[in-house]
Amino acid sequence: MLAILRRALRHEGWTARRIAAEFAIGEATAKRWLAGKGLSLERLERLAALVGLTLADLAREAEHPVTGLAQELTLAQERALSSDTFLSFLFMTILGGYSPDEIARDFAVPPLAMEQWLSRLERLALIDRLPGGRVRPLVDRTIVWRKTPMRTLFEERMKPQFLEMDFAAPDAVYASELIKLSARGAAELAEMIEQHRRAVQALAERDSEESVLQRGWYGMLCAMRPFDLSELQAGRAG
Repeated sequence: MLAILRRALRHEGWTARRIAAEFAIGEATAKRWLAGKGLSLERLERLAALVGLTLADLAREAEHPVTGLAQELTLAQERALSSDTFLSFLFMTILGGYSPDEIARDFAVPPLAMEQWLSRLERLALIDRLPGGRVRPLVDRTIVWRKTPMRTLFEERMKPQFLEMDFAAPDAVYASELIKLSARGAAELAEMIEQHRRAVQALAERDSEESVLQRGWYGMLCAMRPFDLSELQAGRAG
């Protein structure tokens, strides 16, 4: 129940600092409550009320946890997502732990429109609707997009933003390296990239809970590919 409550509080932007201010307690005390220390039923109920939940809601959700999250989408699911840019974006943000309310605020989405988007995701068996207007994904966060539709969407929508980036600009943030690897080394590098993606996800969660600064949306791309040596070889031959 506590894990479910922490997740709901995080989705609604309730950090330990904000909870401390709400209940006129120290931030350290709020953190202890969130860790389950000194947390009475009365305090648990007060915390749940912050996100519109009751103890009964928490108990019901704890009795029916999501297990066996999908590791890969079906071709039909990917086609449906890739056919609508905002639908795919909404699903990716939910997968990343963001609440529909936060997305609605950031992008000025009317309640009726958001309800329609969420209903489509629910019909696609990609999310589950929960009490208090919350949702949870039915897909593992570490999913790898292997089918054509979502890769094509990335090619059309995300790739241009990275290609248009001015890598010479003083505020450009990127890293590159040229290395020689065996097939085994290349496989290890691919795994390192996946581990980095998970570390970035964890960073976003910590930042959401701890930062008091305004947050904005960032895109990150980690890529590897065999290096094209033809231009170097031609130049040397010349």
